[in-house]
Amino acid sequence: MSESVQEKYRVILLERKAELLRSISSYKEEISQLQNSEAKDEADFATISSDSAIEEAITAKQRVELEDIEYSLGKICEGSYGICEMCEEDIAEARLEVKPQARYCIVCREIVEKTS
Repeated sequence: MSESVQEKYRVILLERKAELLRSISSYKEEISQLQNSEAKDEADFATISSDSAIEEAITAKQRVELEDIEYSLGKICEGSYGICEMCEEDIAEARLEVKPQARYCIVCREIVEKTS
């Protein structure tokens, strides 16, 4: 993969990273506000508890994506970005367009999903 193509994906990954960091920060603030709000009855308490759980689940998923992005940015620095970690073939750019933090080509990803 050429340096200009890697730079393109580096920019995409950095932009997504910034989005995730903003979102995680916003969710933290929302969770804090929910936890600090006063529940007037059991329904309020249940709503606050449910909303907090949903917010925390979303944040956890975003943190995993953030880790994958950091890993991919490291691979760009190493010069191994866009190479499947299983078969060591190039990952198709069409796949990287959809998921720039992809570690596997489509064929190997299917194998990983079936064995997980």
